[in-house]
Amino acid sequence: MAISIGQATVADIGELVRLRLEYLSEDFGELTSEQEEKLVHEIAPYLRWHLGTGLMVFVARDDEAGIVSCAWLLLIEKPPSPRFLHGRTGTLFNVYTHPDWRRRGLASRVMEALIEDARLRHLDLLELNATEDGYPLYRTLGFRNAHEKHRAMRLWL
Repeated sequence: MAISIGQATVADIGELVRLRLEYLSEDFGELTSEQEEKLVHEIAPYLRWHLGTGLMVFVARDDEAGIVSCAWLLLIEKPPSPRFLHGRTGTLFNVYTHPDWRRRGLASRVMEALIEDARLRHLDLLELNATEDGYPLYRTLGFRNAHEKHRAMRLWL
């Protein structure tokens, strides 16, 4: 068992779709076949279009099992401000390790590679929404609770 940490490429899209569906099933509950079909139809083209440009996916890859852990980083550019001097931030999502591969430090290694890449890209900030399971890992890596002056709001369309 040899594990390598690196960035995913378009050749990995099938495995990334599989891991995304596994993550969504764990997070939202079992997906219906209709939901799964629609998601596959949307995720694969999204990855073909964005992977390696506005979206970086860091993975742990086993020689035999393939990709067993991943973390997705969406790069966001904003006009610079006092809080974002470079105007570049990143949103992390889909931090996921297949259940058979958990508790081996893979998510930590994937996240460390992602954070190093974010530093090299001069991102001002990384943000994420932590699950209860992931929260201790993110704290260990230096993430802190956001205490913002402004309230986060959403409008679902």
